[in-house]
Amino acid sequence: MAINKRIVGAVIKQKRKEKKLKQNELSEEVGLSRNYISDIENGRYLPSVDALYKLATCLEIDLNTLPMSEIQDV
Repeated sequence: MAINKRIVGAVIKQKRKEKKLKQNELSEEVGLSRNYISDIENGRYLPSVDALYKLATCLEIDLNTLPMSEIQDV
C-alpha cells in the first residue's frame, strides 16, 4: 500500500477550497511555494512528510484517514 499522489492532491485542493483559501494564501501560511502546492494539488508531486504535516495541520486533515491505494502505475 502506498499513498496515491492524485488522491492526496485532490483532498488538499478540496480542503483548501472549503476554507476559501487561494493557493498563495495557503503557501504563506505553511511556508511552501505556491508552485509546489499547485504541483501537489495536480498530482504531480507527493509532498514530503514535513510538507504534508504542515498542509494537514493548516487544512485540518486527519492524516490517519488520508486515502490510501495500491500503486498501479509501476
